[in-house]
Amino acid sequence: MILDGKMVADLRNEELRKKIIAENLKLTTAIILVGSNPASLVYVKNKIKASKKVGINTKLFNLDETISDAELTKVITNLNNDNEIDGILLQLPLPKHLDDDKFINLINPLKDIDGFTTINQGRLFQKQPTIVSATPQGIINLLNHYKIDVTGLDAVVIGRSQIVGMPIAKLLTDLNATVTICHTKTKDLSKYTKKADLIVAAVGVPKMITANMVKEGVIIIDVGINRLNDKLVGDVDFDEVSKKAKYITPVPKGVGPMTINALLENIYKIKRGV
Repeated sequence: MILDGKMVADLRNEELRKKIIAENLKLTTAIILVGSNPASLVYVKNKIKASKKVGINTKLFNLDETISDAELTKVITNLNNDNEIDGILLQLPLPKHLDDDKFINLINPLKDIDGFTTINQGRLFQKQPTIVSATPQGIINLLNHYKIDVTGLDAVVIGRSQIVGMPIAKLLTDLNATVTICHTKTKDLSKYTKKADLIVAAVGVPKMITANMVKEGVIIIDVGINRLNDKLVGDVDFDEVSKKAKYITPVPKGVGPMTINALLENIYKIKRGV
């Protein structure tokens, strides 16, 4: 079965739109985009479009790629202090002369809709109420929609980023899966993937996971978005692996729409006090 992220995200976005109207909420997000990275421009455009559909206002701060450390600090500080701004999203990656971690952690954790600040990630790992990174939360929402119980499953997460790999490993552990984290230094990756009941691939290598690396009936969550021969593909060889998988997410229209939905829901959660 294909896990249709677009369909599920559309359903959840409609539910969110109705809540915002029923509760007469005014929600405003500030998106900070530094420079004109083509991929970032696409992501931001999609986020603004989705926000508008559910009734969330967006203020875009499209800053020059050469902006100084001090100038970006001032922009974020002003938004932290602006009572009309409910959430702040800093589009990554930043230009090389700016430190991603520094500016992520300048954002007020109570406005951190990406869930990237050290405080919000720390709360996640302490099992405290918090804003969870959108992609991991979107994956959990997708599994829940299809009533996929991960209790007792052997799960392999490929990738150890603070944005996807580590948080999804924690969330799956909290749902009673047995989780192995693999990465670029893992020896013989297939040794782990062949035993896995559930694989979350988040490494950014096109079609890295092939059919001979997985077992029959595996659940595949493909987070990768790669351009190959002018076509978007995931980290999983969809055409071949889908023949063995019980459930699999497509690329596109899989995890991507769920990520944006979770981001929108994070704005609502912030307004409601998490």
